[in-house]
Parts: sequence; C-alpha cells; structure tokens
Amino acid sequence: MSEFLITDEALEDKFDVSKKITNEDFVKIQTGEDLENVLKQKGRDYTKALFNLDYEHQLEQLQIELVKWQRWVADTGQRVAVIFEGRDAAGKGGTIKRFVEHMNPRSLRVVALNKPTDLERSQWYFRRYIKELPNAGEVVFFDRSWYNRAVVEPVMGFCDEDQYQQFMRQVPEFEHMLFEDGVHVIKLWFSINKEEQNKRFDSRRKNPLKQWKLSPVDEKGQEMWERYTYYKEQMFARTHTNFSPWTILKTNNKKIARLEAIRHVLSKFEYEGKANANTVVLPDPNVVMRFHRSIYHLL
Repeated sequence: MSEFLITDEALEDKFDVSKKITNEDFVKIQTGEDLENVLKQKGRDYTKALFNLDYEHQLEQLQIELVKWQRWVADTGQRVAVIFEGRDAAGKGGTIKRFVEHMNPRSLRVVALNKPTDLERSQWYFRRYIKELPNAGEVVFFDRSWYNRAVVEPVMGFCDEDQYQQFMRQVPEFEHMLFEDGVHVIKLWFSINKEEQNKRFDSRRKNPLKQWKLSPVDEKGQEMWERYTYYKEQMFARTHTNFSPWTILKTNNKKIARLEAIRHVLSKFEYEGKANANTVVLPDPNVVMRFHRSIYHLL
C-alpha cells in the first residue's frame, strides 16, 4: 500500500504553497484592488478574476441605467418590445435575466410562449403575439417571438411552404403597423458558432439544473446547422427594414454579449438621467452590428 501514499514532500512538489491564498489573505480583501494586489503577490494569473470583477461592476452600473430607463418608459407611456432570437444556447435567456433582475416587475413582462394550441393554429398566425404586445408604459421581452415561423418552424417541418411564404410577406407589414402606432420594436439576433453551441449543449447535459433547457429540437440544431443558416439568412434579407432593423450580437462570450445587449437597448432611447450615467451606454460596434454591416460575419 505504501506505493499509494503521498508524502508531504510530494504534495509540496505538486502544489506551490507560496501561491496559495490563505485565510489571512482573505481578511485583507475588501475591494477588487485588494484582490488584485494579493493575486499579484502570490504570482497567480488574475486576468480572469479581474475580468469577472469588471463584468460585475459594469453590469451593476448598466442595471442602474435600466431602472432609470424603465421609469422613463412608464412616466412617458412608451411601449417597448425587445425581441431575443438566435440559435439554441446562444444566451438569450441568460441575457433577459440580467435585463429584468432589478427592474420593476409591475411594468415589464417576459414572454416565452409554448407551442400553439389547436385553436391558435386555426387563427391568424400573429394573433397570439398581438395580445402579448406592450401596453403604455410597459416593456415586454420576447424570449423567441413571431420569428419562430421564419427559422425554427420551417427547419423542423412545423409549418408548410405556403404558411412560411405568407409569414415572410406579412411580417414587414405587421411590423410597419407597429412602428406607425408608436411601438418600439428592437430585434436582437444572438450569433453563436457551432463549436461554442456544442460546448454549451454538453454543459447542459452534465448539469442537472440545466438539463431542462435541452430538448430534442435543440439536439437537432447541430445536425441541421446549415439548414438553420439558410433560413436565418432568408429572414435577415426579407425582414430587415429601416423601421424595424435586425441587430446582431456576437455571443460566443456570454458575459460580454449581456453587457452589449443592454447597452444597445439603452442607446435607442434618450431617457431622463442618461447623461449622468457612470458607465458607457453605447454598444461596442465589434460586438453589436446591424445586419448590413455583419453580412460577411454571421454565424
């Protein structure tokens, strides 16, 4: 059995004790700067820790701006619909969570509709979404939207060719009516590459708290990647308009995508107190771009 024993000397060889952070070190850490100093002294790679600290700080400042923006939306009776679309596991739900985390739940809704009922299938396609549109002073976040019929449904065979073509003809007219009626519609596409999507699927399979997120439809997403790409490009080409444009976010880095999505939405409005923001409220053009600028970089 002695061959399986690990001596203190062997442990010291394996782990450099000089780099360990002790209880005494933790007592000293009160701020991000304190943490940075301790990690430097220990010779530890602290770039990831600093990135996460900076992310949390930026997120907090942007969430403060969201609270100010929401108050302005309510006070001025604006109607705002933010559409989150993208491939499965692109980070839509996680981003919505950061949007609404500190907002007033009385004047916002998150809409994530189940598959249509038999009655809904017999009605005009847009009807089930019209009743979910924002009231005056309200923000509605659509975790997927009427654009299911543009990509997911034709890829998976949930609609026929006539239904698909009718939708593609009608959706610009539908969104133009919303525009003319004063509804702010912000359309976001979360762009992820195939390798990153597969990595996130693997993470969901292994995590019992996230397994509910993985469905048979999701699994087919990898198998039918090119077919998704075809319909996604058709959607952009036929539904990107001056009054209702598509905005694409690169989301391989989920945390950066969350921050930039919030910045993009905030940048669309001149709300009270915006000039006094303690953070940048304009999105990074290397992460957030309109469809026509990103046509050669879409995933």
